[in-house]
Amino acid sequence: MDPSIHGGVTVFTDASRPLYEVKANLFKGLAHPLRVRVLEVLAASPGSETPVSALLDATGLEASHLSQHLAVLRNYRLVTAERRGNQVSYRLAYPQVADLLRVARALLGEILQATERQLVEQAGLPDLPAQATDGPAAPVASTDSVTSARSAARP
Repeated sequence: MDPSIHGGVTVFTDASRPLYEVKANLFKGLAHPLRVRVLEVLAASPGSETPVSALLDATGLEASHLSQHLAVLRNYRLVTAERRGNQVSYRLAYPQVADLLRVARALLGEILQATERQLVEQAGLPDLPAQATDGPAAPVASTDSVTSARSAARP
């Protein structure tokens, strides 16, 4: 597989693509929780390599599934691999990947705080009155009865 291609999509090498498309492709590489988890494990050891065995322990994945996710991350150029004997180790390809994860965590924290503030504000609102149950509910016209009424009204 050409390292600049994933699923038939040019990742970073097509200079004719608008920057927003290239950015969207970058986020496609991040678009799986297990890939984000792998990147977080690698980000916890900046500048050092993490053996596949440690990634298996940290993620709980089967080796074949981890291998597939690592291949995607390599194709998106987010990680690099180095083989020493029969041990393969990974590291973040760029320190900015760890920065991106930190920014995402901070953004999610801000969103959560804003949501919590909204819930607290809503908790202070007066209760809405309950719907009256004193009599039969007003009938709701079906589509057939509306169509029949229109037909009958026409000359």
